[in-house]
Amino acid sequence: MLWFLFGAGGVLAAFLAPIHILLTGIIGPAGGLGSSFEYEHVLALVSHPVTKLYLLALISLPLFHWAHRFRFTVVDLGLRASKRAIAVTFYGVAAIGSILSALIIVRL
Repeated sequence: MLWFLFGAGGVLAAFLAPIHILLTGIIGPAGGLGSSFEYEHVLALVSHPVTKLYLLALISLPLFHWAHRFRFTVVDLGLRASKRAIAVTFYGVAAIGSILSALIIVRL
């Protein structure tokens, strides 16, 4: 199960996150998207259930990708004695972040 979350998070982080950042962080504020970046339009878009699922995946899956990579980075740096505690900590942070983002996204 964790491999699925790691792999899916890596794909989203590599392919969709840069496009999302480009559109909402650079092109949209610069006026390149025209009226489609106005508050009412974005609110209507974010209120749709499919968009909420997209946002949840865009936030939570890269968190699990981070947790998996950071877990093995910390172990490789020399903390081999506490592998289980490291795994529980990092995957727990990813799970808590996913739950919090889900709660926030549901309220949109």
